[in-house]
Amino acid sequence: MKVTQEKLPSSQIGLEIEITPEKTKQTYEQVIQNLTRSANIPGFRKGKVPRQILLQRLGITRIKAAAVEELIQDGITEAVKQEDIKAIGQPQLRSSFDDLINNYEPGKPLTFSASVDVPPEVTLNQYTGLAIKAEEIKYDPQRVDQVLENERQQMATLIPVEGRAAQLGDIAVVDFKGVLAKAEGEDEATEPQAIPGGEATDFQVELQEDKFIPGFVTGIVGMNPAETKEISATFPDPYPNEDLAGKPAIFTVTLKELKEKELPELNDDFAQEVSEHQTLAELRTSLEDRFQKEAEQKTKDNKQEALLKELLKHVEIDLPETMIEREVDNMLTQTAIRLSQQGLDVKKFFTADIIPQLRQRSRDEAIDRLKRSLALEEIGKRESIQVSDEEIAARVKELMEQYSGQDVDEDRLQEVVKDELLTEKTIDWLLEHATVELVPEGSLSTQEEVAQETTPKTQEQTTTDGESPTEETASAEAQ
Repeated sequence: MKVTQEKLPSSQIGLEIEITPEKTKQTYEQVIQNLTRSANIPGFRKGKVPRQILLQRLGITRIKAAAVEELIQDGITEAVKQEDIKAIGQPQLRSSFDDLINNYEPGKPLTFSASVDVPPEVTLNQYTGLAIKAEEIKYDPQRVDQVLENERQQMATLIPVEGRAAQLGDIAVVDFKGVLAKAEGEDEATEPQAIPGGEATDFQVELQEDKFIPGFVTGIVGMNPAETKEISATFPDPYPNEDLAGKPAIFTVTLKELKEKELPELNDDFAQEVSEHQTLAELRTSLEDRFQKEAEQKTKDNKQEALLKELLKHVEIDLPETMIEREVDNMLTQTAIRLSQQGLDVKKFFTADIIPQLRQRSRDEAIDRLKRSLALEEIGKRESIQVSDEEIAARVKELMEQYSGQDVDEDRLQEVVKDELLTEKTIDWLLEHATVELVPEGSLSTQEEVAQETTPKTQEQTTTDGESPTEETASAEAQ
């Protein structure tokens, strides 16, 4: 069999395949024999249909079509094997099938064209000495005090208040009924429009401005128990109920009861109540360590993301469609697994109408992820970066303990963990061979926003957050 190769765009190999006369004749005769054994033609027993009758009843075109189809399938399979092509996905016929049928004559050569996707070549124009900027996330000691204060608020005891008016920080028990304020010039005799869901009895509200719509809490402050008052408030814009967004309202409020919070003391007893630590000092130290590690990890993530964005500027990869479609499939599968783990009905999110939209929206991110992983894989090979069996076993053990009781394919998990560890090591190696400038948190985000506002959009622009390897990803892919 004669095969001629041609390099095509999108990492495809074009094949021109010439089937020998002997093969075209043999396949045609074999198709007729198979049809003779299987065809049901009235008046003849199966397997006893004369050749001429079979050709008349089934038609020469149908028989030739069956022979050509078999010749194409066998020809492509043999050509890929003969030429030692690392094909991925399903081959595509480039010739017209109808023309092949019309031109096909058993005993004469049959030539047709096909294409197959192959792994893409990765061109790395530069990957060392990259200069990047990344936002540095610094540990904020005030977060410890905020967490402790939040815990105190949750453990607070409510004490009835008497002899004074409501003030910020109190807990008020109220009855209220709301209507939309009349527009200027509206007939005074018109009945005010009630606010849907804007009525409650024995409603408990904490007197903090962010706990209700603007103006409501402020109006309650200064009221005394048993007092009734009309309070003006305005729904924010935007608002979940678009019909109410930005509209002024009047609430008739009766203050029935006032309570104030009695907060527990910050001491060792408090620490034992809210944590596994025996002393407040131990709890503080634990929180400090946690937030410091979080800040360090976020800074590391920012450096990795900045590095990968810069790396892709120096990488050329012509991705085959098969790879992109598979990556989109993988992304949607991971999303479905996460939704299922959250107890959501996946079928409601993945309907026949929505799936094509999800696939299209996932395409750019899939391309980005593929380019990143292929570039890192190529760099790992060039720099002989490896992961030891001990490192893989340790991470797998950690994950198996974390997801104990879940259905996890341990062999698949080992493969995923190996890939992720190799990715981590390769990124760390690149960071060691790059120039990294740490800048204040928020500074790069501000620059990007300004650039987006001042740059004309010639096409729809989308941005995606890169994913660094995580234990959650490994577990999801192994299930």
